[in-house]
Amino acid sequence: MPLQDRVRHVLSTRGRRLFLQVGLPWTAALLVGLISVVYADWSNAAYHLFIGWITPHSWLAFILTPSMTVIGVFLTRRWFYGSEGSGIPQVIAAIHAPRGEENALMQRLFGLRVIIGKVGLSLLGLLGGVALGREGPTVHIGAAIMAETRRFYPHRTPRLERQLLLAGAAAGLSAAFNTPLAGIVFAIEEIARDFESRTNGAMITAVVFAGLTSLALAGNYIYFGQLNVSESLHIAFVLPVIVAAIACGLLGAAFNLAVLRSAKWMPKPLHALKVKRPLWYALLSGLVIAAIGVSTRGQTWGSGYDQARALLDGTAPLSQAFGATKWASLVVTYLAGLPGGLFSPSLSIGAGIAQWVHALFSWTSMAAVIALCMTGYLAAVTQSPITSFVVVIEMTNGTGMVIPMMATAIVSARIARVFTPPLYETLAEEKYFNYQPPPEARVGYAAPAPGAVRAG
Repeated sequence: MPLQDRVRHVLSTRGRRLFLQVGLPWTAALLVGLISVVYADWSNAAYHLFIGWITPHSWLAFILTPSMTVIGVFLTRRWFYGSEGSGIPQVIAAIHAPRGEENALMQRLFGLRVIIGKVGLSLLGLLGGVALGREGPTVHIGAAIMAETRRFYPHRTPRLERQLLLAGAAAGLSAAFNTPLAGIVFAIEEIARDFESRTNGAMITAVVFAGLTSLALAGNYIYFGQLNVSESLHIAFVLPVIVAAIACGLLGAAFNLAVLRSAKWMPKPLHALKVKRPLWYALLSGLVIAAIGVSTRGQTWGSGYDQARALLDGTAPLSQAFGATKWASLVVTYLAGLPGGLFSPSLSIGAGIAQWVHALFSWTSMAAVIALCMTGYLAAVTQSPITSFVVVIEMTNGTGMVIPMMATAIVSARIARVFTPPLYETLAEEKYFNYQPPPEARVGYAAPAPGAVRAG
């Protein structure tokens, strides 16, 4: 081979390698950050549009909420199965797929179809005021975007796909909350479920570039604002920590049981309606969500971010029943099967629980108790205590509360684990291993092969 051709071949090979190792993952991470910021803006706009519609006429909620719920469930089950729920169980399922099911799961749970369904249908739900957040979907979207880059690699392996999924999930959470450290911890503790794994360079790179994009477009913001705890914490603060951990652990376990064991606690006619007539069940769910929202004067609408932020700032106290009503609204919403996440609603439920704890210990800081209960309830639901306190610390800049929040998270997660298995991991196993899509999902395209997944 002539020298000129050899040089050309070497440069072409090195250029291709550089593209695969640097250009492709960096570009994908930038895209994750961009979509996360745009999705966040659209989510806020959809929620506030709903609030604008129903504020002068609250009765409209009984039309809008059931309608959006039914349409969202219909579209999810017909054309966008795989996009239901938070999206985190889908990522876990793909990473921990049994041998032989990897390709089917990747095809059914990721790709452009799922991204469109995740974004569009969760926005549709927010237009109906349902109690769902955008953070879980952002994790799913980030993983889906990074997973699409596998098509450019000449040698695709399960290990490469898992690394891309982990990197995308970490980047998604990082961009959603502006919490880069929490994104990495979340991917290791919740998604990989393995702290002994070596953190791969793709994950760090994805978090950095997704975070930089979010920073450039949305600014260096603190999600819940600065946590202000005026007085120094002393030994008596142990009491609120213990009570908050117990309350959050029990209520978090109750939520998981309500979602995972719905067949046991639901009346048989209602469960039969859920299984055999999902659209009628969605209509009933929408009416219940609307009734809760109207009866609480709008406190349970949406993700709960505005309510939790106002309570943390001390600008708008919530009713003492907020924790319970938001909990009920989230259970009904999630069981309906719409795309949407649990992080923000769980944090708002934690803020509601904090009002009960603070009523017992009124001498302590309300903001400090809210931080404890946000951490504790999220840890109980996810059973990922390290992710939970890192998330809340970064969202509130609450470095002065590290030890109390860490203790609350660990104890809450331990209490929840006594009663229930991890939520996301269990949903991944029950929904996406060895299942078929529902019959209506097959309309419009070819029936999936045996071993594919079903819609939630």
